[in-house]
Amino acid sequence: MKKRVLIMGAAGRDFHNFNTFYRDNEAYKVMAFTAAQIPDISDRKYPAALAGKLYPDGIPIYDEKDLVELIKELQIDDVAFSYSDVSYDFIMHKSAIVNAAGANFVLLGTKDTSIKSFKPLISVCATRTGCGKSQTARRLIELLMEHDLKVVAIRHPMPYGDLEKQKVQRFATLEDLKKHDCTIEEMEEYEPHVVRGNVIYAGVDYEAILRAAENDPDGCDVIVWDGGNNDFPFYESDFHITITDPHRPGHGMKYYPGEVNLRMSDAVIINKIDTARPKDVTKVRNILAEVIPNTTVVDAASPVRVEDPKVIRNKKVLVVEDGPTLTHGGMKIGAGTVAAQKFGVSEIIDPRPYLVGKLKETFEIYPEIGTILPAMGYGDEQLRDLELTINACDCDAVIIGTPIDLSRVININKPSTRVFYDLQSIGEPSFESVIEEFLIKKGMHKEMGELV
Repeated sequence: MKKRVLIMGAAGRDFHNFNTFYRDNEAYKVMAFTAAQIPDISDRKYPAALAGKLYPDGIPIYDEKDLVELIKELQIDDVAFSYSDVSYDFIMHKSAIVNAAGANFVLLGTKDTSIKSFKPLISVCATRTGCGKSQTARRLIELLMEHDLKVVAIRHPMPYGDLEKQKVQRFATLEDLKKHDCTIEEMEEYEPHVVRGNVIYAGVDYEAILRAAENDPDGCDVIVWDGGNNDFPFYESDFHITITDPHRPGHGMKYYPGEVNLRMSDAVIINKIDTARPKDVTKVRNILAEVIPNTTVVDAASPVRVEDPKVIRNKKVLVVEDGPTLTHGGMKIGAGTVAAQKFGVSEIIDPRPYLVGKLKETFEIYPEIGTILPAMGYGDEQLRDLELTINACDCDAVIIGTPIDLSRVININKPSTRVFYDLQSIGEPSFESVIEEFLIKKGMHKEMGELV
């Protein structure tokens, strides 16, 4: 008899695990997905057009709160946990709930879920959300482009809309962001790539996405996997980079699957050493020396710069930060907060008295966010709530610490300025020399104007 499976997810790794391991596997029958972490992604179906011949009616997606009832009603044998950036305590509590309900608790690994690329592939991953994957991926792509290489990025999935339409998405211009009805979270990841002149893919079916990227109409010499949360890559990597954050020392050994990334690493970056406490940087070094003693370690910083410091100096400001970093990433500060401290604001205004709609729910779920406003924008309603909250806030100016220009997607009725941050390698071995060494090994190193 086929094993009856339920996949626990958050619109990302769950669909990938289904596509790579379960979709055409006659030994299993996937009865349902559950959804968590991201608002308003349950009560959908994984469509028949993506689910394959064994699932002509598609697969329902339910809220994770109904997990126990679903295990019993659907007579589930295996529950495959398939989302990321959760503590070991959290995941083992879920295992206990599943086991108590009678089912097996399953974690799929790289052998059954990684796809082989026909082009060289470099992965950028992390131990937690908010470590600095985005600026690392941007710097990596700049270095590759300096070698006259055609770079195509593939981003970890964020399919929160029509799954069938989002099977394979290609972003080469800002107009493509509108074409695909991107949420703020999606724009934060895609926009920095397209404004730098490289193409980025995302979607739902990551084998189809990989094949499209390899054959991109603008050309493709090398692929960069731009990871999400602290998930491990969907593809086999020729070079695997993991970023750590000394503001959260030890988290790489406490949050799933960050430790998987650490143990797979060809190079590890200790980011933000300019703003972290020296003892926390040392703690990270000691963990790396114990767990992966032979892996290259690169020191780096992500210094912030502000578009117009005059807008915020000596002013009462509202700080808006990247949403996932503050919510399930658990960070108390982000680039906007660092900029506020660096450029001398008089006061950071607490947004909580001014919260509207869905943002009230966000603070109820994540009360530890404190006095920073997360840029939640998974749909039109959340965007509207974000705009109303910012405009209601009693402040002189707004610091936009998100990776995109927030004023492009909502109307802000007070002065605002953006914060930028880029990866800066410090000392030796440098990030640049590590990438150079990889390119030499692959025969892709540019020397005297030629590729050798």
